[in-house]
Amino acid sequence: MLEKIDQQWLNSFHCVYENMSFKRASEFLQLPTSNVSRHISLLEERLNTRLFDRTTRKIAPTSAGEHLYLLTQPLLSKLNNALEEVSYHSHSMTGQLRILMPDSPILASAVVSFCEKHPSISLCCDTSVSPKEDLFDGFDIILKFHRGCLEDTNLIAREIKRWASVVVGSPKLLELYPKPFHITDLQHIPCISSLTALNGSPWVFRKDDGNLTTQKVKSSFKVNSGHLAKAGAISGLGLAILPIETCQDEIDSGILERIEMEYQPDELVLYAFYASRKHVANKIPMFIEHMKQHGHFNHKI
Repeated sequence: MLEKIDQQWLNSFHCVYENMSFKRASEFLQLPTSNVSRHISLLEERLNTRLFDRTTRKIAPTSAGEHLYLLTQPLLSKLNNALEEVSYHSHSMTGQLRILMPDSPILASAVVSFCEKHPSISLCCDTSVSPKEDLFDGFDIILKFHRGCLEDTNLIAREIKRWASVVVGSPKLLELYPKPFHITDLQHIPCISSLTALNGSPWVFRKDDGNLTTQKVKSSFKVNSGHLAKAGAISGLGLAILPIETCQDEIDSGILERIEMEYQPDELVLYAFYASRKHVANKIPMFIEHMKQHGHFNHKI
């Protein structure tokens, strides 16, 4: 029986019953009076019983109408409360937030401060230096460092923060090899490249016209850690691309030397990826905005 009855018919019936007026019910429902009258007629036809006695001056519920209202009013009220609760939770800062991100101290600090700010959030976090799209099924948000153009993906990407980058090397390495002036010179000097992150070994540079170009480098030291890359560069294992904020002290002290070439390395960018959905839970954009505003991003990553 239930599948044969439109809920709007019941809504119109309840509104007419509570106002004892088709006109007032139509005003409340913002429907033409003829639509409300038709809903009642259809409901009466489907139930095969009369719900209201109508006269030119007033209407009054029949005993069947009284009975129907008393039985269905608590049910509709509970249904309405349930729908409102679902809507509230989808727009409030509650529930579980599942994140996949690099194991970075600065990211950890930002995530912790978000959870402190929103204690109703239940955090579930896993770490991966180079998360893949096929891992996304178990997560609401993926945080990922990237340099260069993003590949086509079914995910929505939101930029959180970008860092200007430089090529650096130790003085003792530069004593053994001629200082590079062109990016093609990097094929003949030891370099430190990433193992899987940032698309592997090609280094990404931005040309004067704004376009990007990549350069394969000579590398026997591949790592997935900025800290390891900097330590390797200091030890003379190779040149490295590092965010300037992470190595400015070493450049100032002379431990590392900044290499100026024809093109500068492209910026390192932190992105948040999430699934493309018509309705996105409020906790996702709120988390991304928190990450954007996180004060520690103005310091070292």
